[in-house]
Amino acid sequence: QVQLVDSGGGLVQAGGSLRLSCVASGSGFSSNVMAWYRQAPGKQRELVARISTHGTTTYADFVKGRFTISRHNAQNTVYLEMSSLKPEDTAVYLCNAVGGTSRDYGMNYWGKGTLVTVSS
Repeated sequence: QVQLVDSGGGLVQAGGSLRLSCVASGSGFSSNVMAWYRQAPGKQRELVARISTHGTTTYADFVKGRFTISRHNAQNTVYLEMSSLKPEDTAVYLCNAVGGTSRDYGMNYWGKGTLVTVSS
């Protein structure tokens, strides 16, 4: 089992920056594909960024050039650096892990989410 604790959200003005963190408990972190999703009120959950076990990153078009996902395997942590924030980035951001070991291959784990509010 993997437990994810995501943090770092808050209120920021448009154009500002935030860094989100997600700490994973349990073993096997380096085998997990990690990602950040977001969900705005009344909208579906959407993928923001993903990082593979080898560090390959993918981004949603709406954050390319503004957000950076990274991982620190020794600390069981994944980060999302957000800059040039826009009011439309306001959402609950959720950390996601996809299990990659023989015990939990393909299983999805979720953090509880951290709220990011961008004021205009």
